[in-house]
Amino acid sequence: MGIIFDKGKNTFTLHTKSSTYQMQVDRFGFLLHLYYGRRTEGCMDYLLQYADRGFSGNPYDAGNDRAYSMDALPQELPCQGTGDFRNTAVVIRNADGSYGCDFRYQGHRIRKGKYALPGLPAVYAGEDEADTLEIDLLDETSRIEVTLFYGVLPEQNVITRSACIKNHGAGKCYLKKAQAACLDFVGGEYDLICFYGRHAMERNVQRTPVAHGTQVIGSRRGTSSHQYNPMFVLAGRGTTEDTGSCYAMSFVYSGSFKGEVEKDQFNQTRALLGLSDEMFSYPLEPGEVFFVPEVVCAYSGNGLSGLSQDLHACFRKHLCRGKYRDCLRPILLNSWEASYFDINGKNVYELARQAADLGIEMLVMDDGWFGKRDDDNSGLGDWYVNEKKLGEPLDALIRKINGLGLKFGIWFEPEGVNEDSDLFREHPDWALTIPGRNPVRGRNQLVLDFSRPEVVDHIFGKMCHILDACNIEYIKWDLNRSLSDLYSCNTKDQGRVAYDYVLGLYDFLERLMKRYPDILLEGCSGGGGRFDAGMLYYTPQIWCSDNTDAIDRVRIQYGTSFGYPVSAVGAHVSAAPNHQTGRVTPFHTRGVTAMAGTFGYELDLAALDEREKQKIREQIRDYKKYAHLVLDGLYYRLTDPCAEEAGAWEFVSEDGSEALVNVVMQEIHGNMTVSYIRLKGLLPGCSYKEQHSGKVYASDALMEAGVPVPSKMGEYRAYQMYFVKI
Repeated sequence: MGIIFDKGKNTFTLHTKSSTYQMQVDRFGFLLHLYYGRRTEGCMDYLLQYADRGFSGNPYDAGNDRAYSMDALPQELPCQGTGDFRNTAVVIRNADGSYGCDFRYQGHRIRKGKYALPGLPAVYAGEDEADTLEIDLLDETSRIEVTLFYGVLPEQNVITRSACIKNHGAGKCYLKKAQAACLDFVGGEYDLICFYGRHAMERNVQRTPVAHGTQVIGSRRGTSSHQYNPMFVLAGRGTTEDTGSCYAMSFVYSGSFKGEVEKDQFNQTRALLGLSDEMFSYPLEPGEVFFVPEVVCAYSGNGLSGLSQDLHACFRKHLCRGKYRDCLRPILLNSWEASYFDINGKNVYELARQAADLGIEMLVMDDGWFGKRDDDNSGLGDWYVNEKKLGEPLDALIRKINGLGLKFGIWFEPEGVNEDSDLFREHPDWALTIPGRNPVRGRNQLVLDFSRPEVVDHIFGKMCHILDACNIEYIKWDLNRSLSDLYSCNTKDQGRVAYDYVLGLYDFLERLMKRYPDILLEGCSGGGGRFDAGMLYYTPQIWCSDNTDAIDRVRIQYGTSFGYPVSAVGAHVSAAPNHQTGRVTPFHTRGVTAMAGTFGYELDLAALDEREKQKIREQIRDYKKYAHLVLDGLYYRLTDPCAEEAGAWEFVSEDGSEALVNVVMQEIHGNMTVSYIRLKGLLPGCSYKEQHSGKVYASDALMEAGVPVPSKMGEYRAYQMYFVKI
């Protein structure tokens, strides 16, 4: 059992393979946080220190004890209204209009297995793989109850956090802020590592010291966003890839979020992660319940690599689901950069014919096949096949493509609608718009109100009509704008719309998965605008970025790797000059970069010469040879491509018997210096043979001194080295 309750000390201790998390119910019923870090034994309540702090208030229960203040004590659920003036996890406007809550311990339950959250994605595990702790807290005055959920997955070194808020009072209250997890540290100096970006340049790595005040990341966009990823790391100041302590918090949610890291007046650090509180005011009638989406917490005492590997293992095996969770995904060719909107049955089939000749396994028809859709100004929302444009029924085209030995996939954008569409003309109220105001457009489109079940049902029905009639084996689910104008005609409480929208999205995706269990779903939002743990519960892979430039992708995929497994990263070889940057990179380099993902192609095969086509055959052969390492191996970042000339990463089998090293040279200079790439994860005291050169190396030398990368002439060269233990 990974959860222990000590009745004498009133402590809860949560153990994973390498970490310990401990909290305590104190004499007043407050749930205090004691410790999170390297696995240890015993009671850590000695870490709590009490002093008379000026201007730090004291609970009424403490009487004349001025040394007891929630403004200084570490807590599991800090709330507004207890005298804690730091950032809080929960803010409630009570039925009488007052703000404040005071939650005290009522009881707890410990059981085998992992809790689930109705209507929300969450980590899952069997009874022999996880344990659950539920702690009930109650505000006696308002009769609002909070149940805190803790899921412990010992082998993955992961502890999950969530909460259920119930209104047992006589009047309607409003939830104004709801964070799923709080980590309070009474000491230590930390850096905040977060992942910022923009469309076509997502998840850049930023590491800054945690200073006095609050550092905030988040999204107001209705999606998790390109701008900030809902995952961050707190690392000790000296922590590196291989040494030191670090903590991850990853939000299993795909909408607006808020992450806060605060260093307080007493040099204590508090980290919070959960729902955005902007435009959030969720009503709870008497008897109603609200579930806060889950946060996954992980701790590593062995640096950032170990932290990432634990998250990767958890997400691969305990978050992703379905047929393709453990399968090698088909190598696909997407039509977008080959023809954009200019598609028809003839050129799609010709693309498929050329793809089949090269060993590609799936043809994906992207945007432009439906409604009156010749550009991005019209047709979105009209999910019927444009047979005039295709020149034949869709099922006939698919049968022809299947006859070539290829699977067929298709693009949808179910959440979007153009004003120039039959759907909008018939149901203008189905779009998120504010009455009396002109709407904000994005990509000349609006967003459908997925907080309304009838809207979800309509689009679901239209999609099913197509999917039921055709042999479609892959769906690319896209969303190409942020949400604004958050107003629904379906409710008077507009502060609930953003959250209910995401519930509608999840309901749609869950129904789609259950009805079509053999279809591979790939998430997308203008590339990586919704690359989060919540989407991975429904889509085991996500298009990493609309930017397919191999050099930019080295950096984008580097940042992504801190929190997400390579098996989830949609990555394609595209044309040169690249369509987003104009950069020219060698075909081999584009292949090496794309192999750090699900692997596929996005280009016009007819524009390639025979040498490039042969390269595709070779890349497909190599990818299949290495796929078991790429998708299931331990991932190591060998360099920082934002600071070094070489971007390098490695996949190592769990038994250490083989390793694939990948290097992309990002710079070339006169009289070029040599880059030495040090390997990781090999078995000490062994010898490894590099299969391409035939050279034999001592493992300790490879890890200590590294292997030299040739300084050949030419820009953006890439190298792959495959080592096998002998």
